[in-house]
Amino acid sequence: MADITERFLCIASYEKGHDFLRQCAEIGVRPTLLTLDKLRDAEWPSEVLEELIAMPSGLNREQILNTVSWKARTRRFDRIVALDEFDLATAAEIREHMRIPGMGITTAANYRDKLAMRTTARDAGFLVPEFCRVLNYDELRDYMDRVPAPWLLKPRSEASSLGIRKIEAPEQLWRVLDDLGDRQSHFLLEQFVPGDIFHVDSIVSEREVMFSVVHQYGRPPMQVMHEGGVFTTRTVDRNSRDWGELTALNAALAPSLGMVRGVAHAEYIRAHADGRYYFLEIAARVGGAFIADLVEVSTGVNLWREWARLEVANLRGETYAAPESFASYAGSVLCLAQTAEPDTSAFDDPEIVVRMKKHHHAGMIVRSEDPERVRELLERYSDEFARRFLASMPPMEGLTPA
Repeated sequence: MADITERFLCIASYEKGHDFLRQCAEIGVRPTLLTLDKLRDAEWPSEVLEELIAMPSGLNREQILNTVSWKARTRRFDRIVALDEFDLATAAEIREHMRIPGMGITTAANYRDKLAMRTTARDAGFLVPEFCRVLNYDELRDYMDRVPAPWLLKPRSEASSLGIRKIEAPEQLWRVLDDLGDRQSHFLLEQFVPGDIFHVDSIVSEREVMFSVVHQYGRPPMQVMHEGGVFTTRTVDRNSRDWGELTALNAALAPSLGMVRGVAHAEYIRAHADGRYYFLEIAARVGGAFIADLVEVSTGVNLWREWARLEVANLRGETYAAPESFASYAGSVLCLAQTAEPDTSAFDDPEIVVRMKKHHHAGMIVRSEDPERVRELLERYSDEFARRFLASMPPMEGLTPA
């Protein structure tokens, strides 16, 4: 008799997605987790996993595909889910090879490859900072003649602000490209646009944004990544121009790049020069840096659980219903800490609702019905965190090859 058990294969290079795994199990889908050897003993919700498969880091995609195909000889997977951005392309390749429904390689590039997402968004009529592929040197010379410096040299497939370099003059670019050698085509050159940066986190079902919420970063993530400092983000005033325009912009853009269903974390910049909103990047995942917790505190919506509900509804031919939500305001403050378990007990404002528990991190989430109160708290906490806790640490490696 054929096995009719519903199963998801979830791929994760970082420890995340616990609520996705739990939600799958709670509604009758058995999740298998594919992760790194070094994460084998992480605090995964092992009680809900059918199996945990751990692999060495540095395997190429063919080796990962062979492993999954071998496992599929005795276990039928209905969906392949990349819980982390680094695994998006690998999941897409497995789907196409095994003919499993979901985002394929070409569409996945629009949510992973910074050049692909910019090209597609620009061609669809959305504002993006002027950019150029790093491929043809005549194109690069023409670009640098037309677009004033500084520019940003960005890895096409790194997450967030990892690996970005600020370029002040053509001579600097040529030196960097010489150092990159054959890797240089994996980068793009983009106009540096000073401005305020926002992120919109949303749920997409059948090419329609069913839920979204807008937050604004304190310091730009690129600045925090490269110069160090404290990361903050807070809910935008729902009566503001930022909220209205970014909600509408995201509702058009997020599915226009090809997403049929899933979650999206998109970033936009309101330029200081002209006040217009430019698309920066988008990912087909739940936002990192405790953004999922922030969204849940400000709206009541758990993005991980909703993503699981969405995928299971599609598997079963059911109509996904948007989650119930409320409209509060929240903000988070987070930094790498010098001590393994930093003590935040000196912060005792009643608005504190979450104290983040992560090794060598200090972090809190506050909530208020007044967006201005949230802003005031984050500004004060940011200064105090920098003084009490702040440290720096190199980024972790990933499962999926570059």
